[in-house]
Amino acid sequence: MAGGGGGAAPAPKQDELHPHPVKDQLPNVAYCITSPPPWPEAILLGFQHYLVMLGTTVIIPTALVPQMGGGDDEKARVVQTILFVSGLNTLLQSFFGTRLPAVIGGSYTFVAPTISIILAGRYSNIVDPHEKFLRIMRGTQGALIVASTLQIIVGFSGLWRNVTRFLSPLSAVPLVALAGFGLYELGFPGVAKCIEIGLPQLIWLIILSQYLPHAIHVHKHIFERFAVLFSVAIIWLYAYLLTVGGAYRHAAPKTQLHCRTDRSGLVSAAPWIRVPYPFQWGAPTFDAGEAFAMMAASFAALVESTGAFIAVSRYASATPLPPSVLSRGVGWQGIGILLDGLFGTGNGSSVSVENAGLLALTRVGSRRVVQISAGFMIFFSILGKFGAVFASIPAPIIAALYCIFFAYVGSVGLSFLQFCNLNSFRTKFILGFSFFMGLSVPQYFNEYTAVAGYGPVHTGARWFNDIINVIFSSKPFVAGFVAFFLDNTLHRHDNTSRKDRGHHWWDKFRSFRGDTRSEEFYSLPFNLNKYFPSV
Repeated sequence: MAGGGGGAAPAPKQDELHPHPVKDQLPNVAYCITSPPPWPEAILLGFQHYLVMLGTTVIIPTALVPQMGGGDDEKARVVQTILFVSGLNTLLQSFFGTRLPAVIGGSYTFVAPTISIILAGRYSNIVDPHEKFLRIMRGTQGALIVASTLQIIVGFSGLWRNVTRFLSPLSAVPLVALAGFGLYELGFPGVAKCIEIGLPQLIWLIILSQYLPHAIHVHKHIFERFAVLFSVAIIWLYAYLLTVGGAYRHAAPKTQLHCRTDRSGLVSAAPWIRVPYPFQWGAPTFDAGEAFAMMAASFAALVESTGAFIAVSRYASATPLPPSVLSRGVGWQGIGILLDGLFGTGNGSSVSVENAGLLALTRVGSRRVVQISAGFMIFFSILGKFGAVFASIPAPIIAALYCIFFAYVGSVGLSFLQFCNLNSFRTKFILGFSFFMGLSVPQYFNEYTAVAGYGPVHTGARWFNDIINVIFSSKPFVAGFVAFFLDNTLHRHDNTSRKDRGHHWWDKFRSFRGDTRSEEFYSLPFNLNKYFPSV
């Protein structure tokens, strides 16, 4: 009870009730899409993006090429090809697609159907390893060419625009969050494969990017902006000294493969100068079953890239993506998969999640920086020996970077909760159920496959098996689909549900010209917007 002598307690101020107001654009970003850093800084930041995307570029061929029958020479050429095409795709996306600072690189989603192609019976009788590699690569090319049509049609026809109009902040949360958190298997398990290298890399990166800038006050944001360059250089040198010092001389072969700096085989196998070109492996071959399986991966990658695009737009301090721009970006990503098939990368493309996380670490979302990184990809793909040196960075160092970058992407998905009513039971059910199923369903599919050697769907039609098993092994796809379905069907006509899901916050961004900031960020050069649907 209040004392008799005191007056009424003062009413709390409005900013005390709402200390963290909703923000359409993420604040405290140093350089947004249209504001590039000075050229020297932009070049270093672009090189940093190039280093980060090398992880996926090397890991995927390292896993696939030996199964295809290829050796170090073929692996080096495939890495060069992926680098070259990734550079082209990144430039196309930044100039004509979403125009976001998104790196387009190799995708783990396409690994499963590629393995299915490798295990196909029509290649089992080929004795010569090199001939087997060429035949499988041509089959992969044909499947990718067919699969690219899915994203090209869905994107450029405006179909994906009509779908994403119904995407709300609530249904975006599980989709974006699991685009990052769902890749946890590539994080600390990779660090632990050589803990004496991976763990110091992770610790150094956290110290340089999070602690040191606050301990040492300097005018330039050097440590947080270039923490990847500094930490990788230090730990790479440390790993090299361990290698030449004989620390792994008597270690197990598996330990040497992960820890030594001279076990990738890329430097010796890579040519000095080589320009990748279309149909370098021969004419593509086509098989209906393989094409359907690859189309399933293309659809899953489409959904995953939607979440990654949303994360990139947030960390670039852009406005929420208009559905027409997102659909345009999907169409150009389909063009990128077509280029993958023509050049023969052995793998499809999607938005690089790790590079989206790097935007958050550096707080630089400049389009020019990513375009410079694309230049590095093309340059080092042609100068094979020099590119192979950087591509030979031990995998545990890359896995340590993933621990930070994937976490950043996952957390930006959670940031969309600011638009939602977290006191609503409808919101809680949709969030909890979609997250749980997004983790649980793929876990079941992956565990079943690991034990049985094939997926839970095992009918006589291999193409049908691959479609279902590939789609439901994708965590972002399952979580995003469940959340999207529930959000648009559960209590849809309830007057409060629209505000609870945060749909009204994104209303003005549904049209390309609904907000002047959207036109600033996403307008195409050369007045090309008139050729694409914008409403």
